[in-house]
Amino acid sequence: MALDYAARATATGRALGLGPVEITEVEARKTGKEAEGAVLLDKIAGDWLIACDEHGPARTSRQFAERIARLRDDGVRRLAFVIGGADGLSSEVLGAARETLGFGPQTWPHALARVMLAEQIYRAATLMVGSPYHRD
Repeated sequence: MALDYAARATATGRALGLGPVEITEVEARKTGKEAEGAVLLDKIAGDWLIACDEHGPARTSRQFAERIARLRDDGVRRLAFVIGGADGLSSEVLGAARETLGFGPQTWPHALARVMLAEQIYRAATLMVGSPYHRD
């Protein structure tokens, strides 16, 4: 499902100067969030990092779309949204993040959070292009 939304976001976002939307999983050789964090930071070096974190602010879909549009307009070339494993994100990843994003106060499984994020990226693209997909 996440790959479907990523493909939709890529197709919709192309005309807006967005994309492609890629979903990448990393595997650390060692266990723990510190090892995972080191692999993540290496993979996304140079990207504008947004850490998905339970303590981050939740945004409406319109606010999320406006933020992506503003970053694009400000010349940000690559966004990297990072979802941590079962233990969350390492302090190094959180410290490297330019901003955080929350999905509300609930705890979500990793796979479901990925689908939710991919759908919101697609929804943001449809909002920016004026598609009727989003309804307030």
